[in-house]
Amino acid sequence: MDCIFCKILNGDIPSYTIYENDDVKCFLDVNPMHNGHNLIIPKKHIKDMYDIDLKTLSKINEAAKKVMELINEKLKPSGIRLLQHNGSVQDVKHFHLHIIPIYENEEKMEIEQVYNILTK
Repeated sequence: MDCIFCKILNGDIPSYTIYENDDVKCFLDVNPMHNGHNLIIPKKHIKDMYDIDLKTLSKINEAAKKVMELINEKLKPSGIRLLQHNGSVQDVKHFHLHIIPIYENEEKMEIEQVYNILTK
């Protein structure tokens, strides 16, 4: 399988992991729209919303709440957008939920700096 997210899960590609449990992995997007842009993926390969089971979707939502709380506490955005694509608009065919903080005034930071803020 040539899935970049499965390669991240297998440790073949490094990631800036913010949160992880037995079911999901949350990590910083390496091409972020804004500081703290995270992706949450299930640890089993699931193509999209059409294929995901409700238990796994619930686990993703639970993780999203935890990551959102962390982002709010550490980065203090003015809002957070959740985004998920399916079908032809989905670049990586492995279910993923974007958590995208929005800021009124944002000074772009390097991913390592954001990672250090979120993991301290």
